[in-house]
Amino acid sequence: MKKLKNLLVMVMFIFAITLVGCSSKEKTATTQTENTQVIDREGNTITLPDKTEKIISLAPSITETLVDLGLGGNLVAVDKYSLEVEGVDKNLPIFDIMNPDAENIVALKPDIIFGTGMSKSNGTDPFKPMKDLGTFVTVIPTSTSIEGIKEDILFIGEVTKTKDKAKEIVDNYDKAINDIIAKLPKDKEPLKVYFETSPMPKAYTFGQDTFLNDMLNKLGATNIFGEEKGWIPVSLEQVVAKNPDVILTNADFLENPIEDIKNRDGFSEINAVKNNRVYLIEKNTSARANERSIAAFESMAKALYPEIFN
Repeated sequence: MKKLKNLLVMVMFIFAITLVGCSSKEKTATTQTENTQVIDREGNTITLPDKTEKIISLAPSITETLVDLGLGGNLVAVDKYSLEVEGVDKNLPIFDIMNPDAENIVALKPDIIFGTGMSKSNGTDPFKPMKDLGTFVTVIPTSTSIEGIKEDILFIGEVTKTKDKAKEIVDNYDKAINDIIAKLPKDKEPLKVYFETSPMPKAYTFGQDTFLNDMLNKLGATNIFGEEKGWIPVSLEQVVAKNPDVILTNADFLENPIEDIKNRDGFSEINAVKNNRVYLIEKNTSARANERSIAAFESMAKALYPEIFN
């Protein structure tokens, strides 16, 4: 009988030790999950938030990705341009991208705030007061390439704990891009392209370090301002002198942007106008660096190679 009691005591002791060990392991695992550190899109080491239930997005490009990740219902506030995104509650509070109200944003007690690098374009960091108050903020600069867009999506998925869905979106985006590239002519002289993002008299286009320039390159075209960097103002005379084969524009707020281009002084001498090769590209998909830019990529391919894609 005494031996049986001793055996029972020993079994209970071992069981208790096992429970303590399991509890310790579970606690360690939880701590490690809560303190996961990653490199954000600005190159900073950040600790991921524990919760993802309440999200604020201050850029329409990010908002679209969040909706595509199935997180539209988690948004508690957005910028005004994000209200037009399908899947976003039109009654949400809105904030200014360039001057977000830190006090009122933090008062909403968000788990995550996604900001855009555009908010820092004047040299200040409007998100610092939010960070100082202990709110999780991560800023995503506008990507300069297709590869960067894919990395943005994966990062947003990691922050919001939707990594599998983010990978699915990236895989589909990558496949769609590569399917178009596979159809391009192999031995054709590159078309010279002018892409206007803002009309005359204050016309703007882009050079290197922009995702649209990367798209033109991948489509086998030559950006006539490709030797420049970033977003640049251009004149009538500069465009005429470079004589593009194709002109693209996304200035869809004009009543007739294509006719506006064709009727400019001196433009009748440009090959693109002579050959009726001026095309309108949808504004949002060509201005927002995310997975939906595949629609702009496809439209650009159709404009450049109508014999293949139309």
